[in-house]
Parts: sequence; C-alpha cells; structure tokens
Amino acid sequence: MKEISELILADDVRYSDDHEWTRATGDTVRIGISDYAQDQLGDIVFVELPEVGDSLDKGEEFGSVESVKAVSELLLPIGGEVVAVNEALEDAPELVNQDPYDKGWMVEIKPADPAEVDDLMTKDAYLEMLKGLE
Repeated sequence: MKEISELILADDVRYSDDHEWTRATGDTVRIGISDYAQDQLGDIVFVELPEVGDSLDKGEEFGSVESVKAVSELLLPIGGEVVAVNEALEDAPELVNQDPYDKGWMVEIKPADPAEVDDLMTKDAYLEMLKGLE
C-alpha cells in the first residue's frame, strides 16, 4: 500500500467522499476511481459498468470493481445519463491500477446538473480527507 505522499492525485479532477473522481470534458463528465481507491483494492480483475443510455442519480450505484481482495460498488458522484463506457476495461481491468485518471476511466455522463461537480472536493480537500483516514 502506498503512503499518502506517494499517491497520484490529479489537479484537474474533483473527488467524492467515496473516492470517485470527475473530469469535465466539454458537455460531458468522465468518472473513475482515485489512485487511493485502486491502491486500497489491490489488483483489479473485473470491472462491471452500466449500459450507455442509463440515467442514474447522484449517489446511485453505477457498477462494481472486483479485485483480488474484495468487490466494491461504484457510486456516481453526480447524476446524469451514461453516454460512454470504457470498453477497454472489459479485456484489461488492470488499466484502473496502472492509470486510474486516464486509460482507467470508467464512464462518461451527460450531467443532469453540471453544478453538482462544484460540490465535490478539490485535490487539496481530498488530500486533507485522506490524511484524516490515516
């Protein structure tokens, strides 16, 4: 397990209490799990994601991640309609471990309320939350 100082925390994303991140990409928002989350899970062996076209509310389960240690549900940090899923994760779930903020993204949604992103934590606020978990 990584020390907090070893974690990669992207500057251009917002974080949820549940360790998901969001990155605005024009009219849509990409979502994945943080470096902290993937590190806690260990080697990821399977990722279950929703279908394109699914509409989900903030806080609703949008899939799960199975690692050698456990199965964890994924909770949507903002509500919206799924417009894309990262199909590469079907054959290569380890991308979440290797590159959680880029190649390991999970879903892209069209937000129901784009302002919900502003309610999420900045990198600094997320880092402070993680320090409180130590």
